[in-house]
Amino acid sequence: MIGRMVFRSPVERVMPNRLAGERDALTQQLDFHRATLLSKLEGLDDESLRRPMTASGVSLLGLVKHLAETEHGWFVKIYARLPEADLYSTDDDPDAEFRVGPDETADALVGQYLRTCERARAVVAAGGLDDMVPTPWGAEVNLRAILVHMVQETARHNGHADIIREAIDGVTGD
Repeated sequence: MIGRMVFRSPVERVMPNRLAGERDALTQQLDFHRATLLSKLEGLDDESLRRPMTASGVSLLGLVKHLAETEHGWFVKIYARLPEADLYSTDDDPDAEFRVGPDETADALVGQYLRTCERARAVVAAGGLDDMVPTPWGAEVNLRAILVHMVQETARHNGHADIIREAIDGVTGD
């Protein structure tokens, strides 16, 4: 990778306060896992970041795209009920959130992820954990459940990122 640009995470991974109250515990855990995702990209070049590493074609940048789409969906579209389109997926291409196109850069995808996370933080800060909203499939959900889901979703995909990263260059970590 000498001579090639490598990814450097623009965020610091901060351990959550193990004695925090409920809201802080949930948001700190989510921020920890968000930063963990980006740490999995650390030191890799663009080719490695976009390389499909599973039979389904998932790459590290594909996971970043998917999690940006998921944060946008849960916090902006469902919880805040803003009538916005998905970030990447369309009716014609519902799996676009997992694929990295040739014109999509790591900087642009990570930038979108960071902006989406910041927007989600603002939505969460303005809401109450018990505030209930309808989902598109007819169930109701509260902000607490959305936060728990996003911690779980992000942590699960960090496990995928661990496996992908190890397959790329042998690097493992927490």
